[in-house]
Amino acid sequence: MSTARPALRLIVATTAAALAALTFAVPSGTAATKVPDGPTPGVPCDKGSFPETTQGRVSLADVTSGRAAKGYTCNAREVGHFGVSGGFRVARYVDKAGHECAYYDTTLLFPKDSLAQGVEGTGTYVLDMTNPAKPVHTDTLRTAAFQSPHESVRVNTKRGLIVADMGYPTANPGFVDVYDISADCRKPALKSTTPLGVLGHESGFSPDGNTFYVSSLYAHTLAAIDLTDPSIPKILWATGDYSPHGMSVSDDGNRLYIAEDAFNGGFSGLTVLDVSQVQKRVLNPAVPIVSRLTWPHIGTPQNAMPFTQHGHAYLAEIDEFGGGDNVGAARIIDIADEKKPFVVSLMRLAVNQAAAQAGDQKNDPGASGRFQGYRGHYCEIPTRVDPTIVACSFIMSGLRVFNIEDVVHPQEVAYFNPPVTSVGTEQVKAGNFAMAAPAFALERNEIWYSDGNNGFYAVRLTAAAKRSTGTAGGGGTTTVKAPPQAAPAAPAAPTRKLPATGLSPALPGLALLVLAGAALVVRRRRTA
Repeated sequence: MSTARPALRLIVATTAAALAALTFAVPSGTAATKVPDGPTPGVPCDKGSFPETTQGRVSLADVTSGRAAKGYTCNAREVGHFGVSGGFRVARYVDKAGHECAYYDTTLLFPKDSLAQGVEGTGTYVLDMTNPAKPVHTDTLRTAAFQSPHESVRVNTKRGLIVADMGYPTANPGFVDVYDISADCRKPALKSTTPLGVLGHESGFSPDGNTFYVSSLYAHTLAAIDLTDPSIPKILWATGDYSPHGMSVSDDGNRLYIAEDAFNGGFSGLTVLDVSQVQKRVLNPAVPIVSRLTWPHIGTPQNAMPFTQHGHAYLAEIDEFGGGDNVGAARIIDIADEKKPFVVSLMRLAVNQAAAQAGDQKNDPGASGRFQGYRGHYCEIPTRVDPTIVACSFIMSGLRVFNIEDVVHPQEVAYFNPPVTSVGTEQVKAGNFAMAAPAFALERNEIWYSDGNNGFYAVRLTAAAKRSTGTAGGGGTTTVKAPPQAAPAAPAAPTRKLPATGLSPALPGLALLVLAGAALVVRRRRTA
């Protein structure tokens, strides 16, 4: 669906809450790689830590005794805190004048969780981080996309832009809101609000800041938006051929790394797309598949971030949710040969093991919640060149920090899980709810993240948060499919309907506006 006419058919199809989609065959691997599938080993905690008894666990016994109310830390300390709720992403930016700011969405599910927001209200919060110990709330972004961004808030440091699409677990009308933060990050300036994202759930941003990708996992839409002039965004390309969740863009803008999850049939795993013609602004661009990879222990693939270690190309990927052997956790994927990617290591906690889930751990408050528990949700890396660490949110297990200098043998070097509260914004009313992709202030060894039940945290790693000399992996091994052959373009399949929950019932008018606006843009392209 890379031409203007099929793009128009895609947009029209959404009016009936159904999209054209594909059923993909997963090519068989040509080799097998053994990787440890036991819990990732840790390093000793320093003297001021309050360590867990079991890696990642907040046990019923600890909740009953009051131990959980003290929180759990290892080689990490709280520096600052703000608010009473959090969402899915945290970002950092330092503007031209030297102001340092944090941004975080504050609602796990809008508008359902609005009453839990506290006196500051809903929206995406802007914090002045001049003193990380005392964050100052300077502004709230309340345009449609930033009220309900779901997992889409992105900051582009090169352009000084913060962008989000209007997201929802299923899908929302894909309004894309663009703010300029380059002059004063404490007071973002709205540049545009347009309905060009088709349908929204997550997003990706090209490093040059010119292309913003909008995805809708369950509705199967993927759109590329031109932000060369942030005041006048334009739609470049749209398709309904994938089940796109989170995504990242290569440094040159020519590759899109998509975490896909099968819905009503389809493919789950990593999909690498050649978006070089989108990057070059070719009219009606061709976007072929470069390769695909799936793996055992797959949950719901969430996001995949490119990086290099000593010049060798990898992705850090994390799955969310799942259970048993398929519980959400993280992995490192070798993409040096982009047509034959393969998994080289896993990052899992002791609580993620199937045996642990089947034991008395299932009685821990919140551990059996369908969308909570000890599963992984989001990871982020501080730099794409030789990163030392990756930081991940593991929901009830809090913020987890893994050293990835040796990509084959990751080590957990720090964690921070704040005191358990009895008030929550989700179905389970006990425990922490760390869902957010973290941000980094490397010059102070700080990691910023948010918890759905407790708000924004600035956490500082101590000197003990470093790799030990041992490189032993976790117990047990698993066979990973690697590497697969590049997948050809798949034939069309019967139309798949959106889930019964569909679009937010409160937004039928906005949905019509989205369709009308997007159709107008495509019509103009066809007549150009």
